[in-house]
Amino acid sequence: MDIILLENVEKLGFKNEIVKVKPGYGRNFLIPTGKAKLATESAVKVLKENLRQQEQKDSKIIAEMNKTAEALPKLDINLKAKVAEGGTKLFGSITPAQFADALSELGHEVDKRFVKLSSIKELGKYEAEVRLHRSVKVTVPFNVVSE
Repeated sequence: MDIILLENVEKLGFKNEIVKVKPGYGRNFLIPTGKAKLATESAVKVLKENLRQQEQKDSKIIAEMNKTAEALPKLDINLKAKVAEGGTKLFGSITPAQFADALSELGHEVDKRFVKLSSIKELGKYEAEVRLHRSVKVTVPFNVVSE
């Protein structure tokens, strides 16, 4: 089932995106709560026209996001975590919120909902995927070190 998102939905997409979801999720949750509407032919035409007009306004924002996307991989990001004595396993795991906080300390505000991390439970080097805008994604390397 194709739907048009009316607001940003975590782990699904951004506002005004057309996404494919299972029919039950769309009919029973997204549409009744006002987070989405059905992607009919006429709704898609209206959306495309609105996006075309919005694209001209967004060009300045996208240029800023591209500058941020170029700067993020160059940062030296070290996330500190508690480790068992003499080992490499963490107590718990690294979360997207911790990563977003580390970026904000370095002067780059990122919404934690748009940070994707693999399961991180040991010390080492990792990468995070950050969506800054609908059309701007960046992979950011970082280190997990012991406290």
